[in-house]
Amino acid sequence: MTLCISLSARPSNNGTRFHNHLYEQLGLNWIYKAFAPTNLEQAIAGVRGLGIRGCAVSMPFKEDVMALVDEMDPSATAIESVNTIVNTDGHLKAYNTDYTAIEQLLASNHVRTSHSVLVQGAGGMAKATVAALRDAGFTAVTVIARNESAGRALAEQYGFPWRAELAGATADLLINVTPLGMAGGPDADAVSFPAAAIDAAQLVFDVVALPAETPLITAARAAGKPVITGAEVATIQALEQFVLYTGVRPTIDQVKAAEDFMRAQ
Repeated sequence: MTLCISLSARPSNNGTRFHNHLYEQLGLNWIYKAFAPTNLEQAIAGVRGLGIRGCAVSMPFKEDVMALVDEMDPSATAIESVNTIVNTDGHLKAYNTDYTAIEQLLASNHVRTSHSVLVQGAGGMAKATVAALRDAGFTAVTVIARNESAGRALAEQYGFPWRAELAGATADLLINVTPLGMAGGPDADAVSFPAAAIDAAQLVFDVVALPAETPLITAARAAGKPVITGAEVATIQALEQFVLYTGVRPTIDQVKAAEDFMRAQ
Protein backbone atom coordinates (compact mmCIF):
# COMPACT_ATOMS: atom_id res chain seq x y z
CA MET A 1 0.00 0.00 0.00
CA THR A 2 1.23 3.49 -0.90
CA LEU A 3 0.94 6.19 1.76
CA CYS A 4 0.40 9.93 1.29
CA ILE A 5 0.06 12.37 4.18
CA SER A 6 -0.64 15.97 5.09
CA LEU A 7 1.19 18.12 7.63
CA SER A 8 -0.74 20.95 9.26
CA ALA A 9 -0.99 22.72 12.59
CA ARG A 10 -4.74 22.07 12.48
CA PRO A 11 -5.43 18.99 10.34
CA SER A 12 -8.83 18.69 8.69
CA ASN A 13 -10.60 15.81 6.99
CA ASN A 14 -10.92 17.66 3.67
CA GLY A 15 -7.83 16.30 1.95
CA THR A 16 -8.17 12.90 3.58
CA ARG A 17 -11.70 12.38 2.31
CA PHE A 18 -10.97 13.81 -1.15
CA HIS A 19 -7.84 11.76 -1.84
CA ASN A 20 -9.11 8.51 -0.31
CA HIS A 21 -12.36 8.72 -2.26
CA LEU A 22 -10.42 9.11 -5.51
CA TYR A 23 -8.13 6.21 -4.60
CA GLU A 24 -11.20 4.03 -4.06
CA GLN A 25 -12.90 5.13 -7.30
CA LEU A 26 -9.75 4.43 -9.31
CA GLY A 27 -8.95 1.13 -7.62
CA LEU A 28 -5.61 2.35 -6.27
CA ASN A 29 -4.08 0.61 -3.27
CA TRP A 30 -3.23 3.94 -1.66
CA ILE A 31 -4.20 5.66 1.59
CA TYR A 32 -4.03 9.27 2.79
CA LYS A 33 -3.57 10.32 6.43
CA ALA A 34 -3.45 13.73 8.15
CA PHE A 35 -0.90 14.64 10.82
CA ALA A 36 -0.10 17.60 13.09
CA PRO A 37 3.68 17.40 13.57
CA THR A 38 5.42 18.94 16.56
CA ASN A 39 8.81 18.80 14.79
CA LEU A 40 8.78 19.58 11.07
CA GLU A 41 12.34 18.42 10.41
CA GLN A 42 11.64 15.01 11.93
CA ALA A 43 8.37 14.75 10.01
CA ILE A 44 10.09 15.36 6.67
CA ALA A 45 12.84 12.90 7.61
CA GLY A 46 10.03 10.41 8.16
CA VAL A 47 8.57 11.13 4.73
CA ARG A 48 11.94 10.36 3.19
CA GLY A 49 12.88 7.39 5.35
CA LEU A 50 9.51 5.64 5.29
CA GLY A 51 9.01 6.04 1.55
CA ILE A 52 5.87 8.16 1.91
CA ARG A 53 4.97 9.04 -1.68
CA GLY A 54 3.30 12.40 -1.22
CA CYS A 55 3.09 15.04 1.48
CA ALA A 56 0.74 18.03 1.53
CA VAL A 57 2.01 20.99 3.55
CA SER A 58 -0.30 23.53 5.19
CA MET A 59 0.04 26.49 7.55
CA PRO A 60 2.39 27.25 9.21
CA PHE A 61 4.96 25.03 7.45
CA LYS A 62 4.83 26.23 3.83
CA GLU A 63 7.97 28.34 4.03
CA ASP A 64 10.04 26.50 6.65
CA VAL A 65 9.82 23.24 4.71
CA MET A 66 11.76 24.68 1.76
CA ALA A 67 15.07 24.06 3.53
CA LEU A 68 14.23 20.38 4.04
CA VAL A 69 13.63 19.23 0.45
CA ASP A 70 16.06 18.26 -2.32
CA GLU A 71 14.54 20.13 -5.25
CA MET A 72 12.11 22.98 -5.82
CA ASP A 73 9.78 23.02 -8.81
CA PRO A 74 9.47 26.49 -10.42
CA SER A 75 5.90 26.68 -9.08
CA ALA A 76 7.34 26.75 -5.55
CA THR A 77 10.58 28.60 -6.24
CA ALA A 78 8.82 31.55 -7.85
CA ILE A 79 6.77 32.34 -4.75
CA GLU A 80 9.01 30.81 -2.08
CA SER A 81 6.20 28.69 -0.68
CA VAL A 82 5.53 24.94 -0.74
CA ASN A 83 2.28 23.03 -0.31
CA THR A 84 3.19 19.71 -1.98
CA ILE A 85 6.14 17.32 -1.74
CA VAL A 86 6.61 14.30 -4.01
CA ASN A 87 8.98 11.56 -2.86
CA THR A 88 10.66 9.59 -5.66
CA ASP A 89 13.04 6.99 -4.22
CA GLY A 90 14.03 9.30 -1.37
CA HIS A 91 14.37 12.42 -3.53
CA LEU A 92 11.96 15.08 -2.27
CA LYS A 93 10.69 17.60 -4.83
CA ALA A 94 8.51 20.51 -3.72
CA TYR A 95 5.66 22.14 -5.64
CA ASN A 96 2.95 24.73 -5.07
CA THR A 97 -0.58 23.92 -6.25
CA ASP A 98 -2.16 26.78 -4.26
CA TYR A 99 -1.09 29.17 -7.02
CA THR A 100 -2.86 27.00 -9.61
CA ALA A 101 -6.06 26.99 -7.56
CA ILE A 102 -6.13 30.77 -7.11
CA GLU A 103 -5.32 31.34 -10.78
CA GLN A 104 -8.09 29.01 -11.97
CA LEU A 105 -10.72 30.45 -9.62
CA LEU A 106 -10.01 34.04 -10.63
CA ALA A 107 -10.39 33.01 -14.27
CA SER A 108 -13.46 30.78 -13.87
CA ASN A 109 -15.28 33.47 -11.89
CA HIS A 110 -14.42 36.04 -14.58
CA VAL A 111 -12.95 38.45 -12.05
CA ARG A 112 -12.05 41.66 -13.86
CA THR A 113 -8.40 42.61 -13.61
CA SER A 114 -9.52 46.24 -13.27
CA HIS A 115 -10.84 45.41 -9.79
CA SER A 116 -9.09 46.91 -6.81
CA VAL A 117 -8.04 44.17 -4.37
CA LEU A 118 -7.30 43.91 -0.65
CA VAL A 119 -5.28 40.83 0.34
CA GLN A 120 -5.16 40.28 4.08
CA GLY A 121 -2.19 38.13 5.15
CA ALA A 122 1.50 37.64 4.37
CA GLY A 123 2.20 33.92 4.79
CA GLY A 124 2.71 31.15 2.26
CA MET A 125 -0.86 31.21 0.94
CA ALA A 126 -0.69 34.99 0.63
CA LYS A 127 2.40 34.62 -1.55
CA ALA A 128 0.55 32.28 -3.91
CA THR A 129 -2.44 34.63 -3.99
CA VAL A 130 -0.50 37.83 -4.67
CA ALA A 131 1.60 36.11 -7.33
CA ALA A 132 -1.53 34.80 -9.07
CA LEU A 133 -3.11 38.26 -8.99
CA ARG A 134 -0.01 39.91 -10.43
CA ASP A 135 0.39 37.28 -13.15
CA ALA A 136 -3.29 37.59 -14.11
CA GLY A 137 -2.86 41.33 -14.69
CA PHE A 138 -4.29 42.90 -11.53
CA THR A 139 -2.55 46.19 -10.75
CA ALA A 140 -4.54 47.78 -7.89
CA VAL A 141 -3.63 45.30 -5.14
CA THR A 142 -2.92 46.24 -1.52
CA VAL A 143 -1.36 43.79 0.95
CA ILE A 144 -2.60 44.18 4.52
CA ALA A 145 -0.51 42.56 7.25
CA ARG A 146 0.31 43.57 10.81
CA ASN A 147 3.73 41.95 10.48
CA GLU A 148 5.51 44.81 8.75
CA SER A 149 8.60 42.90 7.64
CA ALA A 150 6.61 40.08 6.04
CA GLY A 151 3.85 42.29 4.66
CA ARG A 152 6.11 44.93 3.22
CA ALA A 153 8.46 42.34 1.70
CA LEU A 154 5.57 40.52 0.00
CA ALA A 155 4.03 43.71 -1.33
CA GLU A 156 7.31 45.10 -2.63
CA GLN A 157 8.24 41.79 -4.28
CA TYR A 158 5.24 42.16 -6.59
CA GLY A 159 5.20 45.95 -6.84
CA PHE A 160 2.15 46.57 -4.64
CA PRO A 161 1.61 48.80 -1.60
CA TRP A 162 1.44 47.52 1.99
CA ARG A 163 -0.51 48.76 4.97
CA ALA A 164 -0.67 47.46 8.53
CA GLU A 165 -4.35 47.93 9.33
CA LEU A 166 -7.71 47.39 7.66
CA ALA A 167 -9.28 50.52 9.15
CA GLY A 168 -11.03 52.46 6.40
CA ALA A 169 -9.75 50.22 3.60
CA THR A 170 -12.17 49.15 0.85
CA ALA A 171 -11.82 47.43 -2.51
CA ASP A 172 -13.81 45.65 -5.21
CA LEU A 173 -12.34 42.27 -4.24
CA LEU A 174 -11.56 41.19 -0.67
CA ILE A 175 -9.32 38.16 -0.14
CA ASN A 176 -8.62 36.65 3.28
CA VAL A 177 -5.47 34.54 3.45
CA THR A 178 -5.12 34.50 7.24
CA PRO A 179 -6.36 31.81 9.68
CA LEU A 180 -9.15 34.13 10.86
CA GLY A 181 -12.39 32.16 10.84
CA MET A 182 -10.69 28.75 10.70
CA ALA A 183 -12.51 26.02 12.62
CA GLY A 184 -10.59 24.93 15.70
CA GLY A 185 -8.42 28.03 15.74
CA PRO A 186 -8.30 30.79 18.36
CA ASP A 187 -10.23 33.15 16.04
CA ALA A 188 -12.80 30.69 14.69
CA ASP A 189 -15.65 33.19 15.05
CA ALA A 190 -13.79 36.17 13.59
CA VAL A 191 -14.98 37.92 10.44
CA SER A 192 -11.74 38.83 8.71
CA PHE A 193 -12.98 42.05 7.08
CA PRO A 194 -15.16 44.77 8.64
CA ALA A 195 -18.78 45.20 7.58
CA ALA A 196 -18.03 48.46 5.75
CA ALA A 197 -15.44 46.74 3.55
CA ILE A 198 -17.81 43.85 2.80
CA ASP A 199 -20.63 46.26 1.91
CA ALA A 200 -18.34 48.16 -0.49
CA ALA A 201 -16.96 45.03 -2.18
CA GLN A 202 -18.19 43.39 -5.36
CA LEU A 203 -16.72 39.95 -4.56
CA VAL A 204 -15.44 38.26 -1.39
CA PHE A 205 -12.88 35.42 -1.41
CA ASP A 206 -11.88 33.44 1.69
CA VAL A 207 -9.17 30.79 1.29
CA VAL A 208 -10.02 29.19 4.66
CA ALA A 209 -11.47 25.78 3.76
CA LEU A 210 -12.86 24.64 7.11
CA PRO A 211 -15.63 25.36 7.67
CA ALA A 212 -16.80 25.74 4.10
CA GLU A 213 -19.04 28.59 5.27
CA THR A 214 -16.60 30.72 7.24
CA PRO A 215 -17.78 33.77 9.20
CA LEU A 216 -16.53 35.96 6.33
CA ILE A 217 -18.39 33.95 3.68
CA THR A 218 -21.54 33.98 5.83
CA ALA A 219 -21.32 37.75 6.27
CA ALA A 220 -20.70 38.28 2.56
CA ARG A 221 -23.68 36.15 1.56
CA ALA A 222 -25.86 38.04 4.06
CA ALA A 223 -24.77 41.28 2.39
CA GLY A 224 -25.72 39.87 -1.02
CA LYS A 225 -22.16 39.56 -2.30
CA PRO A 226 -20.90 36.78 -4.60
CA VAL A 227 -18.23 34.65 -2.97
CA ILE A 228 -15.35 32.28 -3.71
CA THR A 229 -14.78 29.79 -0.91
CA GLY A 230 -11.79 28.01 0.54
CA ALA A 231 -13.54 24.72 -0.20
CA GLU A 232 -13.17 25.53 -3.90
CA VAL A 233 -9.48 26.26 -3.39
CA ALA A 234 -9.09 22.99 -1.49
CA THR A 235 -10.64 20.94 -4.31
CA ILE A 236 -8.42 22.34 -7.06
CA GLN A 237 -5.14 22.25 -5.16
CA ALA A 238 -5.89 18.74 -3.87
CA LEU A 239 -6.68 17.53 -7.39
CA GLU A 240 -3.35 18.85 -8.68
CA GLN A 241 -1.60 17.17 -5.74
CA PHE A 242 -3.34 13.89 -6.59
CA VAL A 243 -2.06 14.10 -10.16
CA LEU A 244 1.49 14.80 -8.98
CA TYR A 245 1.41 11.86 -6.57
CA THR A 246 -0.23 9.26 -8.81
CA GLY A 247 0.40 10.41 -12.38
CA VAL A 248 -3.34 9.93 -13.02
CA ARG A 249 -5.83 12.70 -13.81
CA PRO A 250 -9.36 11.68 -12.75
CA THR A 251 -12.41 12.44 -14.87
CA ILE A 252 -14.64 15.41 -14.11
CA ASP A 253 -17.28 13.05 -12.70
CA GLN A 254 -14.75 11.35 -10.43
CA VAL A 255 -13.54 14.70 -9.12
CA LYS A 256 -17.12 15.85 -8.52
CA ALA A 257 -17.88 12.67 -6.58
CA ALA A 258 -14.77 13.13 -4.43
CA GLU A 259 -15.62 16.80 -3.87
CA ASP A 260 -19.17 15.93 -2.80
CA PHE A 261 -17.83 13.27 -0.45
CA MET A 262 -15.34 15.75 1.03
CA ARG A 263 -18.03 18.34 1.70
CA ALA A 264 -20.54 15.84 3.12
CA GLN A 265 -18.62 15.40 6.38
